[in-house]
Amino acid sequence: QVQLVESGGGLVQAGGSLRLSCTTSRDMDSFYIMGWYRQAPGKQRDLVATITSSGVTTYADSVKARFTILRDKNTAYLQMSSLEPDDTAVYYCNAKAYSASSPYWGQGTQVTVSS
Repeated sequence: QVQLVESGGGLVQAGGSLRLSCTTSRDMDSFYIMGWYRQAPGKQRDLVATITSSGVTTYADSVKARFTILRDKNTAYLQMSSLEPDDTAVYYCNAKAYSASSPYWGQGTQVTVSS
């Protein structure tokens, strides 16, 4: 069973920065795409950013130029800067493995941005 463990969330003032980490129980080469999603209270879970095994990245328009997704041997990161109150949400790590038909999810980490 693959495990994804997120960390790095917390409370930050608007304009501040946070770095989220998603550590996997398998080598990152097992996953062809890693992603970060977020869900604010009463809203659907939305895609924030993805990174493929070859390093190709995509971002939601709302976070472009502010967030950066990275990956190394067994961790995916979401570097967030210029945070805004609208970035407040639970952030979830997502991984799609070559060997699985369904993606894996982490338990989520809360990010709260105060104005």
